[in-house]
Amino acid sequence: MKSRMYPVVVVAIVASILLGACGTAEPTSAPTSAPTEAAAPPTTAPETAPTTPAQAEAPEYIEVGASVPLTGKYGALGAMVKPGYEYAVADINAAGGVYVEEYGVQIPIRLTLYDDESDPTKTVSRMEALFSENNVVAYLGGAGSDMHAAAAPIAEKNKTPYLGIAFALYSIHQQGYKYLFSPFPKSPAQARDVFEVLNTIPEDQRPSKVAVFQEKTDWGIELWDLWQQYADEYGYEIVVHEEYAPRSEDFSAMILKAKDAEAEVLLSVPSPPDGLAIQKQMAELGWTPKFELMIRAPENVSWTETLGSIGDYATIFAGWHHGENFPGVAELNAQYEAEFGRPADLLTGPAYACVQILADAIERAGTLDRDAIRDAIAATDMTTVIGPVTFNEDGTGNVLNPMSQWQNGQLELVWPADQATAPLAYPAIPFEER
Repeated sequence: MKSRMYPVVVVAIVASILLGACGTAEPTSAPTSAPTEAAAPPTTAPETAPTTPAQAEAPEYIEVGASVPLTGKYGALGAMVKPGYEYAVADINAAGGVYVEEYGVQIPIRLTLYDDESDPTKTVSRMEALFSENNVVAYLGGAGSDMHAAAAPIAEKNKTPYLGIAFALYSIHQQGYKYLFSPFPKSPAQARDVFEVLNTIPEDQRPSKVAVFQEKTDWGIELWDLWQQYADEYGYEIVVHEEYAPRSEDFSAMILKAKDAEAEVLLSVPSPPDGLAIQKQMAELGWTPKFELMIRAPENVSWTETLGSIGDYATIFAGWHHGENFPGVAELNAQYEAEFGRPADLLTGPAYACVQILADAIERAGTLDRDAIRDAIAATDMTTVIGPVTFNEDGTGNVLNPMSQWQNGQLELVWPADQATAPLAYPAIPFEER
């Protein structure tokens, strides 16, 4: 209060000096009233007209970037991812965008998506361009473990949150990355759960001999180690273990070894072109495993369009199925059906969920600061079109790991039972009888 009274005291002193210099007493009443009136503004103005900080000007868009393989060996996977991102962004923007407390308004998302052509070196350059030219606040990933392995270090270097699906490689998450998040099943769950599914088969019909066709990649090696561990734990015998280089053309030698060993189960993780070649050559050579898990290759509709009935009975852990009973799935299927003439493909749901998670995190963060968004993603606890999602400290997601199977040219959800659209078709009918 002393600081507010100081001008009043100064005014009174100055007035007294001036009056004394005039040598007359007639205007003595003026100085007493004038200072009183002058004192009112400084003592009352701060209380009646408080100042508020100006709100920051909102950007036109929330910039988000993605590098996705739309061509090359993973093109069939990227073709499923892209619509999921685009539909989710369109749905959020149709509702006004994401509310950002820092600006006090809803802001639409602008997604910039590049084709990396299934080339990890191009993934790196696309990611850098998105950061330097588009100033993205978050990345959405592409498809294929090796593509994500190339992308994750760039997101880390740029300290920009990265949400990726369509990769199960667990070792990426063991490198200390803080900005990498993946609401997608990882190798440990896939390796374990195949034996959980096999154990649902009545014991007197259950297979026991396993063949593993291992791709010579980080993911192939990782799964081979885990399949050995869980086969032993669940009481299955691996009778054939064969390795092959990606984009091989002749798989006959390893198929014949599996046939000669009377293997009943095939476990493999080929890219779409390799998977198609393996399946065709198994049919030509007359080896039909009773149960076949072929992660990745049969995920796209091109599998059944190319193979017809010889593509039936193959199972997949793809991270999602359009028959799941979660909020938003029916609406997503309707959008996809209107454009493509079928329910949403396997990777479309997880891609859609990535955008749901990002939008939720931005709203909870209340800012477009990348670190704040990263922390909000880490604290995610929500239900999406793929079901409930939370994250572990290493960025892996706690999510459902459904198994799908091609049956009569349709992809059915066969496990877990409470989500299934059809029972597991077992044993597989020999190729020559289909």
